[in-house]
Amino acid sequence: MAKNANSDIELIRTWTLSTTATFGSAVRTKGILQEIKARLPATFKKLLELDGRELTLAMPARDKTIFNSAVAVISKAIEDAETLPVIPREIQDILDIKTTERHRWLADGRLQSIGTRTVRLNGRARRITFHVFDPKVVEDLLDRGAVDQWRVEDAEAKAEKRQRAAYQAKLTRALKKSQKDKKKQTQGSDEPVTELRGWAEFDVDGFLR
Repeated sequence: MAKNANSDIELIRTWTLSTTATFGSAVRTKGILQEIKARLPATFKKLLELDGRELTLAMPARDKTIFNSAVAVISKAIEDAETLPVIPREIQDILDIKTTERHRWLADGRLQSIGTRTVRLNGRARRITFHVFDPKVVEDLLDRGAVDQWRVEDAEAKAEKRQRAAYQAKLTRALKKSQKDKKKQTQGSDEPVTELRGWAEFDVDGFLR
């Protein structure tokens, strides 16, 4: 809403979200906006607008009492913004990671959540549950470049897994070949022994009687 779009609008208040709260993420910024709107009465949610990191509330002069109440709610929410849990889509944008990476690092314990949250999808009865993260932990991961290190570790683990698989396949082939050779030798031992030269004459002379 443009500030001068309606001559009846005289009450205006603006806040700027800190980079500490947003992590420089547009997704996180919108998430904070949604959290603030959730604390406002439904009729006033559309009156709060976001432009970059700047939040603006504009209302008619006749609504001064309501305006002051809304300002108090929004101001308190912005104070809490830096401690708001980071949700999955936000942490993926902040850390620049993929969904598969988030799931893998959650499963192996490298990415630790502070619990789960269950919400109902807009206009639907279905509820979804997801992990949330401590903003201080996210900040630490950013500062020490943990994601880059994890990717190196994953690449090394993948290479090692390929080597083990290749070795196991080679071992299996060698074992199969050994068993095949052994089988051939066993089958060969059942064949008639070649008759020795002169054996018939030796037998006729009666030396075996």
